[in-house]
Amino acid sequence: MNKTVNINIGGLFFHIDEDAYQKLSRYFDAIKRSLSNSSGKDEIMKDIEMRVAELLTDKQKTDKHVINNKDVDEVIVVMGQPEDYRLDDEEAKETKSEPYYNFPPRKKLYRDKDRGLIGGVCTGLGHYFGVESVWIKIIFLLLAFTSFGVIAYIVLWIATPKAITTSEKLEMTGEPVTISNIEKKVREEFESVSNKFKNANYDEMGNQVKSGAERVAGGIGDVIMKIFGAFAKVLGAIILVFSALSLAGIFIGLFTFGTTSFIDAPWQRYVEAVNYTDIPLWIFGLLAFLAIGIPLFFFLLLGLKLLVTNMKSLGAAAKYSLLAIWIFAVGALVVIGIKQSTESAFEGKTVQKEVINIQPTDTLQIKFVNNDFFSKNIYEHEDFTFTQDSAKNEVIYSNQISFEIKSTDKAQAYLQIEKLADGKSFKEANERAEKIKYGFKVVGNQLLLDNYLITEMASKYRDQRVELYLYLPKGTVFVADETVQHFDESDNDYFNLHHSSDKYTYKVEETQVKCMDCPADENEYNDVEGGVQSEEINIIDENDSTETVTVKINGKVVTETKSGKSNKKSKLTVGSDGVIIKTE
Repeated sequence: MNKTVNINIGGLFFHIDEDAYQKLSRYFDAIKRSLSNSSGKDEIMKDIEMRVAELLTDKQKTDKHVINNKDVDEVIVVMGQPEDYRLDDEEAKETKSEPYYNFPPRKKLYRDKDRGLIGGVCTGLGHYFGVESVWIKIIFLLLAFTSFGVIAYIVLWIATPKAITTSEKLEMTGEPVTISNIEKKVREEFESVSNKFKNANYDEMGNQVKSGAERVAGGIGDVIMKIFGAFAKVLGAIILVFSALSLAGIFIGLFTFGTTSFIDAPWQRYVEAVNYTDIPLWIFGLLAFLAIGIPLFFFLLLGLKLLVTNMKSLGAAAKYSLLAIWIFAVGALVVIGIKQSTESAFEGKTVQKEVINIQPTDTLQIKFVNNDFFSKNIYEHEDFTFTQDSAKNEVIYSNQISFEIKSTDKAQAYLQIEKLADGKSFKEANERAEKIKYGFKVVGNQLLLDNYLITEMASKYRDQRVELYLYLPKGTVFVADETVQHFDESDNDYFNLHHSSDKYTYKVEETQVKCMDCPADENEYNDVEGGVQSEEINIIDENDSTETVTVKINGKVVTETKSGKSNKKSKLTVGSDGVIIKTE
């Protein structure tokens, strides 16, 4: 039968039998003797006891478990014998090999508050995963734009313990928690503090103590420097995130802009259609990536330098190489831009005249029609799109059609069709214009105009368009369908298309097209037959405050004279029955 005792190690309570207790006591005494000449002996012993308590806790299977000799022996194997780590001042400078352990060292996740900027979360994760903490910080900065990044950081801050003791700091970096490493860690901390005191200029410190004003000024300066330092960190983070996201965006665009073997985006054909040069789009995309990406890369380095003060700068060879590549890319883009503009510098045109054979007594019906094969909606408008015709040929389809009504002194009405396109020379522009296909037809007294044009894909898009000019002799009567409203660009002073109805009848007069049945109140351009035409003249006599108002309505002169200084204003209007009415 063995006697058991209750002991407290590192703030933890254990049941241990008497033999194991004596062995553990002798072990602690031996450690204290080996550390008798060491600085920070109490701190080292405290960390050793906490580590031993942690190892004994792992041995406990239940709350009633009694620590025995076997458990103590296993702890000693892990911690090592005290005589293996006895160091004097000269031996401390030499490197000693660690003894063999049955239990390999393992890392534990802690927050490194000593090296961290905020909570030490990123620095602790860097220790745990064996990477530089700056990359962890960059990841959290990128995720900071989402709620997930902020929540994840706060949760890790709360859930992850801070490395306080020497044992915890060793576990954080993955070093074995042995007597040797604990003593070494404590020695380093004590030496760091002692070096600060040894290197201190006590005379200067004494002078600073004597001068209270200087100390206050120095404190204010430190606060200002810390504020500027914090602002630099925030600015660096913003620059870093902006540069990283921009670089990622243009890198993705590099693979989706031009025709590549990786991605074939549906909109690439539209980009190729407005590419007036023969340069492949992927080359243009690569040049744009270099011209924009290289400055963004330097901004990225700037952000990293603001965040990491001891970061090494980029080598001179790399800087000048990137500068040369950037100059080349910008120069190439300028050349491509000039070539792009010259490809559409000239405008070509072909003119086609078609006589409209209708009887002088007929009322011409003007209407735009669509082709159901290309579009089911007459009012749909496309600058250009790629499609197939009924023969399965790829074509460019466009609704770039304009329509105007003009006068002619010829006896017969005719339609002038002008097809226009751009090119790098008149010859090329004219050839491209000739390839435009446009149709119309006359059925009885109806003029049916296509609301679209088509051209072959090989012509590419070069602002192809069709302008229609309908020349009508004097006395021609016509009706414009509502579809004409979407294409009419006539001079309103000559022909004003009334949008209130498509049933109005128009007649070509000597100098203007008149509307025969439009409402009188739509006579803005004096084009309504029988509409109200008025002129108003105000004459004020300042001596007797007499105001004379003369109104000419449909050739009739109406005069009203007011006397006195009345502030009331009267108005002369014409009723529906043609009677002139005065209103106050």
